[in-house]
Amino acid sequence: MARTSEISTSEPGSVPTMGRGVQLLLLALGALVLIGAPFVVYPVFAMTMLCFALFAAAFNLLLGYTGLLSFGHAAFFGGAAYFTAHAAKVWGWNPEFALALGVLGATALGVVIGAIAIRRQGIYFAMITLALAQMFFFFCLQVPFTHGEDGIQAVPRGHLFGFIDLNDTMTMYFFVLAVFVLGLVLIWRFVNSPFGMILKAIRENEPRAISLGYATAQYKLGAFVMSAALAGMAGGLKALVMQFATLTDVDWHMSGQVVLMTLIGGIGTLLGPVLGAGIVIALQNLLATSAFPVTIITGLVFMVCVMLFRRGLIGELAHSRLGRALGLRPPG
Repeated sequence: MARTSEISTSEPGSVPTMGRGVQLLLLALGALVLIGAPFVVYPVFAMTMLCFALFAAAFNLLLGYTGLLSFGHAAFFGGAAYFTAHAAKVWGWNPEFALALGVLGATALGVVIGAIAIRRQGIYFAMITLALAQMFFFFCLQVPFTHGEDGIQAVPRGHLFGFIDLNDTMTMYFFVLAVFVLGLVLIWRFVNSPFGMILKAIRENEPRAISLGYATAQYKLGAFVMSAALAGMAGGLKALVMQFATLTDVDWHMSGQVVLMTLIGGIGTLLGPVLGAGIVIALQNLLATSAFPVTIITGLVFMVCVMLFRRGLIGELAHSRLGRALGLRPPG
């Protein structure tokens, strides 16, 4: 444990830190926005944004803090959606138990896929995760419990703890909000623990971390499984919110979408993926009834971000003079 002191996290790639006063102010503003959101916008839309924001934050745990690019996270998101939907509809489980099953299922998938994928690095790692996720996609297409292309429809939200009716939209929103906040707190705690410091050291210089005596493969697998579990939490929530689980949730397009969200918001930042998810989902919602293809607009947004905001929106803000004045990035 003492060796973690040898690892510096103040390098250019480290996570921006905030002054305590600014941090408390931003937390208060964020809380007000989240609490007031269902009174301003359609609650189901707000819940969908929270689900995908948690998904993007879970993915960023792997890419932003460990440096591993996965193209297979749809397997965890969609797999948990199927597990949760099946448990809630067919077995009649309460939503908390159905969601827990989804998280456990995604965790198990993360152990299997991660144990295979972390043996390689770079593009080979990404391609292995994509290949294994596509295998899971075809598994979901064939097995009876997913109902193939029809998916699992009319998933009941049920009663939380047996007496809180989640069929009430506002109640469901605050349940989703509570799970979302819990997920972000877990990610924050994970990143700021000694384990997280080692992950950032692996991201910056893996040979150096190995020379210090760390079993980097075990740490990368731990980060992969944690990311998969949180992605599963997001997928299970989405199944309860939308009341269905389909092949779209496990398709490779979903993996590409979460990469897009993370890059737009800012890799290696806690709030960047949340912002990126909000932008992408809002664009999809606004253009849903338009004749103009949504993918073209999101592609253009991605191109602009890559050309003008290479660190993502939050990342560029953190590295600007304004960001330094707000305490988003330490001097140096």
